Amino acid sequence: MDMHSPRRERLIVIGNGMAGMRTVAELLERAPARFDITVFGAEPHPNYNRILLSAVLAGEKSLDEIVINPRSWYEENGIDLIAGDPVVSLDAAAGVVRSAGGRALAYDRLLLATGSKPLAPPIPGLDLPGVCAFRDIADVETMIAAAQHGRRAVVIGGGLLGLEAAWGLKRRGMSVAVVHLMPTLMERQLDVAAAQLLQRDLDKRGIAFFTNGQTEEILGGERAEGVRLADGREVPADLVVLAIGIRPNIDLARKAGIDVNRGILVGDDLRTSDRRIFAVGECVEHNGQVFGLVAPLWEQARICAARLAGDDGAAYATPPLFTKLKITGVDVFSAGALAAADNADDEITFHDAKRGVYKKLVLRGDRLVGAVLYGDTADGSWYVQLMREGADIAALRDRLVFGQTAAGGDATVPAGIDIAAMAEDAQVCGCNGVSKGRICRTILDRNLTTLEDVRAHTKASASCGQCTGTVEAILVHIVGAEAAAATGREPALCPCTEHGHDAVRRAIGEQKLKSMAAVRAALGWKAADGCHKCRPALNYYLLCAWPGEYGDDPRSRFVNERVHANIQKDGTYSVVPRMWGGLTTPAELRAIADAAEKHRIPTVKVTGGQRIDLLGVRKEQLPAVWADLNRAGLVSGHAYAKGLRTVKTCVGSEWCRFGTQDSTGLGVRIEKMCWGSWTPHKVKLAVSGCPRNCAEATIKDLGVICVEAGYDIVVGGNGGVEVRVTDHLVRVASEADVLEHVGAFLQLYREEARYLERTAPWIARVGIDYVRQRIVADAPQRRALHRRFLHSQEFVQVDPWAERAERGVEAHEFAALGRAG
Repeated sequence: MDMHSPRRERLIVIGNGMAGMRTVAELLERAPARFDITVFGAEPHPNYNRILLSAVLAGEKSLDEIVINPRSWYEENGIDLIAGDPVVSLDAAAGVVRSAGGRALAYDRLLLATGSKPLAPPIPGLDLPGVCAFRDIADVETMIAAAQHGRRAVVIGGGLLGLEAAWGLKRRGMSVAVVHLMPTLMERQLDVAAAQLLQRDLDKRGIAFFTNGQTEEILGGERAEGVRLADGREVPADLVVLAIGIRPNIDLARKAGIDVNRGILVGDDLRTSDRRIFAVGECVEHNGQVFGLVAPLWEQARICAARLAGDDGAAYATPPLFTKLKITGVDVFSAGALAAADNADDEITFHDAKRGVYKKLVLRGDRLVGAVLYGDTADGSWYVQLMREGADIAALRDRLVFGQTAAGGDATVPAGIDIAAMAEDAQVCGCNGVSKGRICRTILDRNLTTLEDVRAHTKASASCGQCTGTVEAILVHIVGAEAAAATGREPALCPCTEHGHDAVRRAIGEQKLKSMAAVRAALGWKAADGCHKCRPALNYYLLCAWPGEYGDDPRSRFVNERVHANIQKDGTYSVVPRMWGGLTTPAELRAIADAAEKHRIPTVKVTGGQRIDLLGVRKEQLPAVWADLNRAGLVSGHAYAKGLRTVKTCVGSEWCRFGTQDSTGLGVRIEKMCWGSWTPHKVKLAVSGCPRNCAEATIKDLGVICVEAGYDIVVGGNGGVEVRVTDHLVRVASEADVLEHVGAFLQLYREEARYLERTAPWIARVGIDYVRQRIVADAPQRRALHRRFLHSQEFVQVDPWAERAERGVEAHEFAALGRAG
């Protein structure tokens, strides 16, 4: 150092978490040479994104992936990181801190970023092994280890953190129950309607709920064995997770004589009662408010860094707070007021039950002051922007609930994303506090053209990924669609890999990869255990590639496929026995009726696929119901499967005066050949006895229409939300020809479609001419495909109901979660 240069002041930061390190990063941008910086962290890790602990628990990200600032960042910026050695005393008068390891350091400025501690209710059993919080990496490691050896978990707390913990443990293969004190979930962030939708959807995913449930005791002798509720109910558990909330960690400040209340008291300048000491994050209290969400932490970091850099005009004001739940496939957003405060406020609601979409806006005069969104959260950022700006929405009032585009945005961009109208300081990535302006400047300054580049340089969308669509829209807005798509690569299968579905399937075959671990190792997977997207896909691809060699992994299947029944909105299941070609007998009908009466099944319904559905079966009843049906010769109808569902038929020439062929008999033969098969998505077939098409063959994945001259085979239909009429594949002369073409088509679909791709979008992607070339024009290829299909069927035509009813396979899946006290 130059002996004539002024001495740098020493800044000590107590807390190596998100708020403290974001303040340091902002300070380095403003005044990189102003301070010598020392950081004390209680954990032995560099700074990581605590928000993404739920993704690590769920197996969607590795610990390395959630690190925000690696150790090299500290070194490059001259920061002395003291990790794993917490500060235990603060002498504010002397300006000295002391650590547990005996270090004593003086400071000129001190930043307290001590975060929060989990709330722990005074209940017996809290100190038992097998009880943990969900707050840091050590907690997550404890939970992952428990999931490897235990089967059942109870999460106490149905708020944001508790639900993310429950989902992560469910993804780890545990049976999970959530005990929540209040009548609805996430009551601080969601109104009753949205909370009910959330519970319904999580019910479908196999999580059990005990609402209005007050935990009285954690049961167990040497370790936790369950919880007892105040009403006497007991819920067994191998792991109990406390996730009922947090409280500011003010212990160090209080002992040092700094003013505290619920949190460390700070003013608009983020200073404490000691002018040399600042505080940010979950440990602070500002204007009577404490904080548990990330948006105010980023704003505190920005203002505190400005103050430390010498900007005496910087002042903190709490931004509008918003919440997003990080459970894949569950879209929840909440900001501001949940409901009208009084008669002066207005509420606008929209509810589309079929689509599972719910929106509620709270208006105060001509200002938006609250939004609750479920199922469609694309406009969440825009609503927050309107609240932040205090915008006058009088002219938009009648269209506001339908989103930004309907309210007058640019209809050429995706709904809810009007990039040109978005303010430069509008926050795009809540996890990492990245604004639109920062993304735009980085794209231009660094000449970025791909989403991966934007993520690498800004961290926008690199965490939970919920803002990916907005980040992509900004990229296209800046550089144009052609430049943004210049790489031309197939989209990645999941965030764990850069490889697409097709590349992964090729590698499995060419490199003879015969396990998920081998695929991940060979292709450089980022997450050692994969994630919720890639595990089911890899499981299917390996089953398809190596029949008889690869063993199915039930943990990599959705809950319906694991329990071989469809979960319903109330948490019960439906049972659908197979009826070959829609045929049944009096004996089978008696067996179904007897089972329904014996097990008190509330609803018996004829399905659109010519079968009978038993609705309202409790999970623990399933094996007994199956056993009774098996005794009558009935097997699983695979109504839950990514596989063959039904072969619908009409009565054909045997009974119908218009019938040209035996459509019922042919349908039965097709179903007998194809049942049990696993495919990329569900498959529905039909055989109609004449062109009148009573079996609706022209909206099935594969249909056969009997004509005088033979059989017309049609493919790629869909009768769902987006109806697609089939394409004509070929006319053949005999039933044997039909069976060969059906088997070949299904095998081509099995081998080449992407996981979760129905036949309709697959054919739309590859073209019907390609399918005709492979199956119709190339007879040797068709026969080879048919042979491979029949070979694969040798290993899957085993009734899963009989396995579980007679031999007790996977009996843990059907254990009851609760029992009477």
